[in-house]
Amino acid sequence: MIDAVIGEFSGWLATTSLSHTIQTTGWIIPTVQTIHILSVAIVFSSAVLVDLRLWRLLNRDVPLPEITRRFLPVIWPVLAVLLITGALLIIGEPRRSLQNSTFYIKMGLLAFAILLTAWLQWSVSSSPNFWDKDRGRRLVGQLAASVSILVWCGILFAGRWIAYTQAG
Repeated sequence: MIDAVIGEFSGWLATTSLSHTIQTTGWIIPTVQTIHILSVAIVFSSAVLVDLRLWRLLNRDVPLPEITRRFLPVIWPVLAVLLITGALLIIGEPRRSLQNSTFYIKMGLLAFAILLTAWLQWSVSSSPNFWDKDRGRRLVGQLAASVSILVWCGILFAGRWIAYTQAG
């Protein structure tokens, strides 16, 4: 039943004037995709830099709160850009995404990554030395950093696989 609703919605969305404009104006999709990919790179690299610091593999001499203040705030406005560009790409080719299970895997991973990143940012802002207080917290921080890197990589892979997995 939900597949039928998504199918009908995708069909309707593909017939809208905005979708038609995106589909027929040659520069829109490549431009939006470029902005989307550059935004993904910014978000991914910002998150991974914090994760690598949690692992103490990068900038060990720089306190974690300084690293999080430098890189995590960048993520939130760029996520808004990703939301807008992603929505435009979906509107331009609704069946490609909305009827593709890989798209929903990507969205689930993205939701998890956002929650994990917000939690890491909150933990450092509420208690700057939270992850350095004892060995147990350092290990949990390293585990969280590992999960974060894996989830962000999963988002990248799923994003690319959408183009190669069959819709439906």
